[in-house]
Amino acid sequence: MSVTLILNPTPPYDFTLSTFVFSNGDPQIRKAENGRFWQVIQIGDQLVLTEIIAEGTTGNPMLKVRLSTDGTLTPGEKEQAGNIISRILNLNDYLVPFYQAVRNDPPMRDLTKRLRGLKPLTTPTVFEALVDSVVEQQISLAVARTLESRLTKMFGDSLVVEGQTFYAFPTPERMASATPEQFRSCGLSAMKGGYIRNAAEQVAREELDLEQLRNIRDSEKIITELTKLKGVGRWTAELAILRGMHRLDAFPADDLGLRRAIAQRYQIGEKITGEEARKIADQWGEWKGLAAYYLLIADQMGI
Repeated sequence: MSVTLILNPTPPYDFTLSTFVFSNGDPQIRKAENGRFWQVIQIGDQLVLTEIIAEGTTGNPMLKVRLSTDGTLTPGEKEQAGNIISRILNLNDYLVPFYQAVRNDPPMRDLTKRLRGLKPLTTPTVFEALVDSVVEQQISLAVARTLESRLTKMFGDSLVVEGQTFYAFPTPERMASATPEQFRSCGLSAMKGGYIRNAAEQVAREELDLEQLRNIRDSEKIITELTKLKGVGRWTAELAILRGMHRLDAFPADDLGLRRAIAQRYQIGEKITGEEARKIADQWGEWKGLAAYYLLIADQMGI
């Protein structure tokens, strides 16, 4: 069955800018193309394909969402789907305070004008963000995306809609049962596969509740908890909470792409250290993670 719902993002909101990060995504998993974005989400025990089209303007945005599933959706489940989509796209974010906070920083002020309405995307679960962050350790984002797609297609559940197959991100239980050979067949090193399986086992056995960590107000405390996991250093933890918990104060200063973007924008040489990047980010206060996102998206778009 298919049902439609309407969502009204908090302005300003630019749908094309905000989904650009997945313009090269895998069409069977998550992709933005021709003013459309689609992704499989889970509602209770069933998978739902969400297809989103933007209507309206940056100042008066509206999204039309089509939900497709094998079963039926109750009014409550339809509302839940809307809430999940709103959280993934961070539709309720109010960007004006961020823009005001950086108005005395010329490079960032220029970026916020050119990328007005850009909101970051968040993964449906913290587990997905953590796995992606481990995969992306010390490799290019393009290669990492390929490996993440392979993992999803090997271990994720599938949904067929109008003859096309789509995949949802794997559950911790599926990842916990993966073999080293399966991880290697996806292109992951034995070490990274072990890190992912270790985290998945702890979540599956309910020894680690990643979602519960959202309730900790201090991001540093969450980072401390995550870095107790084997193979999870500060950069991985910062990236995971930025993407998975929408902690906009998290700043992955050791990210080489981010440091390069800062050095270029602020004309301070070709290379800077993580500590130098953190000093620059201090002026963005609680918004430094969002500022980092603007820098990275601008770099990807060639702005």
